[in-house]
Amino acid sequence: MAEDRPKDWNLTISDLMEQLQSGDRKFVDQHEWDWAREYERSLVSDDARIPRKGDVYEALDDLNINYMTAWAAPFTGSGKAILEKDERIWIDSEPMENKPIGTYALPVDYARLEQQMVPKEEREASNYGGFYLFFSTVQLNEDFKLVDTGFSKEKNSP
Repeated sequence: MAEDRPKDWNLTISDLMEQLQSGDRKFVDQHEWDWAREYERSLVSDDARIPRKGDVYEALDDLNINYMTAWAAPFTGSGKAILEKDERIWIDSEPMENKPIGTYALPVDYARLEQQMVPKEEREASNYGGFYLFFSTVQLNEDFKLVDTGFSKEKNSP
């Protein structure tokens, strides 16, 4: 049976991951992952714009972000970068929940930002499969502005 989230619980999934990486924790119980997800969902206001496939968002300021890299291997890589003010990202899949805590995104100017963010030795590796971003619904509503809907890679390719 699932345990109820403590009233004072205020840790996000990112917080739990940081505690694991720093060595402050050796493991996280499943109920703690569930509490973190529930807590993050509680931060999404009822009037927040839920990201939809084809939405294009523009960064309001320079943002420190984490990106993920895909590989033809059983792991995912990651790195840190700056997404500059006015850069645009687009949502390339529909949300899997009614009130998602976040979504994956791709830069509109994918090739340029891939070169800028992902180290050359990774991009040129034979099993490299590209990079992608993840943003919380709260961050999309606070640090970005919605500038377009209905975007698709195919529709907007040169």
